[in-house]
Amino acid sequence: MITPASPGSTRPSSFRIPSLRLALRMLALLSTAMLLAGCATRPVSPHGGFVERQVEVAGKTHRYQVFVPAGHGRGRMPVILFLHGSGERGEDNQLQMKVGLPPHLRQHLDDFPAIVVIPQAPAETEWTQEAGTIALAALDASMKEFDGDPDRVYLTGLSMGGYGTWELALQQPQRFAALVPICGGLTVDWTDQRPSMVAHSVANVPDPFAEAARRLKHVPVWIFHGGKDDLVPPVQSRRMDAALRQAGGDVRYTEFPDANHNSWDPAYATPELWTWLFQQHR
Repeated sequence: MITPASPGSTRPSSFRIPSLRLALRMLALLSTAMLLAGCATRPVSPHGGFVERQVEVAGKTHRYQVFVPAGHGRGRMPVILFLHGSGERGEDNQLQMKVGLPPHLRQHLDDFPAIVVIPQAPAETEWTQEAGTIALAALDASMKEFDGDPDRVYLTGLSMGGYGTWELALQQPQRFAALVPICGGLTVDWTDQRPSMVAHSVANVPDPFAEAARRLKHVPVWIFHGGKDDLVPPVQSRRMDAALRQAGGDVRYTEFPDANHNSWDPAYATPELWTWLFQQHR
């Protein structure tokens, strides 16, 4: 401390020099307060919409889309992982937006109450193989960025994505609060064209349907299929429904008698589906 100057002196007046430790502590407290204030005032999205994101898997960058709902920012929201079909594979990050759940979202931009992760499988890949790893990586990144509710994570897919729904659920049965597989299945014994599409987690057991049901009986499931599907036989979904019921699972099955392979259109247009889905918690 510098002593007071005597009258008429030119010596400086008395003042205290705060310690460096105290100054740093005050700066740290101020930074923390600013950070917390920023989190508390996260802007609320007035409208729903799509954003593009990318994730790196095995040294390669993969793009995907995320639907961010109106009201995002008011708290944790449910998250849906959507898996498209074979015809939407590629790397343009656009084809997967043309079929299934994304068109339904465009009709409900301001009232659909969930975050939706929409990855794109590269050409000639399957959700039941390497593309599934990409999908889960996109889900992980989106859960973190958009603060998704880990107890309300749902999985749905159509055709190839229906197969992927079963496979990813078998890989991580504790992760998903509910499943909505559409015109999918487990086996491909009805064709020799796509042996790679099978649910690999149960491919080498005597009864894949019984084994899958045993592993997934604690996960609520609503299965959809078209009665006139000429690409993936509805017997695939019928067998899975029967196996889950036999195992004591929580399962619903809707078969549209006159629908062909595109049973995803009436499925996603079923209001009761969304009421049921958003009631499910892990």
